[in-house]
Amino acid sequence: MITYKSVYREVMKGYERARDDALSLLEKRKEEVYCNIPEIAVMDKQLAKLGISLAKLALAGDIDGMKNARAEAAHLNENRRILLSSSVGENYLTAVYRCNICEDTGFVQNVRCKCLKQRLVDEHYSLSNMKEALREENFDTYDLRLFSEEIIASEGLSQHANMQTVYRLATQFVSNFDTEFSNLLLHGAPGLGKTFVCHSIAKDLLDTGRTVLYQTVPRLCKVLEDYRFNRESMTDPDEMLAAIDEVDLLVLDDLGAEMSTIVTSAAIFDVINQRLLSRKHTVISTNLSPDQLISQYSERIISRFFGNYQLIKFFGEDIRMKKKYGGVRIS
Repeated sequence: MITYKSVYREVMKGYERARDDALSLLEKRKEEVYCNIPEIAVMDKQLAKLGISLAKLALAGDIDGMKNARAEAAHLNENRRILLSSSVGENYLTAVYRCNICEDTGFVQNVRCKCLKQRLVDEHYSLSNMKEALREENFDTYDLRLFSEEIIASEGLSQHANMQTVYRLATQFVSNFDTEFSNLLLHGAPGLGKTFVCHSIAKDLLDTGRTVLYQTVPRLCKVLEDYRFNRESMTDPDEMLAAIDEVDLLVLDDLGAEMSTIVTSAAIFDVINQRLLSRKHTVISTNLSPDQLISQYSERIISRFFGNYQLIKFFGEDIRMKKKYGGVRIS
């Protein structure tokens, strides 16, 4: 099982295999060409000797000798190119890499090649638990037409206006991700778009190469409980726990739906507190109101929420029902 802690290692193993395949193919082609066009083999030996000579001449500071050796190598290379072009093709004895920019090393001058960045993004998408959902739920499909502009007396503004604010806060969270440590707690009744916003934030961050793990709180508690009591039967238990601690963004959905026990409460506190100490971003969604959170969770959990999270309230009509029965589609 590939987890966040091992995904980079597995991706780099893939690069190593790709290089080996490219070099293996090149060796087979050399054998074929040397057999059928022995002049190429002779030229390659001469070029290798010239390479050694150039190194010795450089150490000796022999400028004229280097100039002559380079001219001879250029002449040989040109003859070699002409001979290859007329037979098997000019580039036939060039290694065939998946990426010619980094030659399947994943790096260009110690900087990650764009191909490596994309491969890591693809792997992180797979590990995020949201790959399919993000196709439909992202900021590009965030449709304010779904929300009523009628003022809700108890809130003093419309659902439409509130969701404009939600959109602004969510996109700011993404924009400031690298420069400002912050966490979000999305709260409100079911069906108001909390999970949609979580998915939208996650997609934007995944697209820029950040690591994101999405997990419902009931499932998180089950994983942590298994780690505590059934660790021996788990696959890569330490890596599973490391993923929760180390991902750039942890998205915890449906807080309050877990079975409330001393064990689950302690597990939730440990995750939240560790990520705060590590300054790792967390986004949490819950159907509970702040008063209900205070009633259900310990003081130390509540103090983390109210002291370290920006609370964002969702209210208004159930959008899931409106989309299902109101004939409104997100486009």
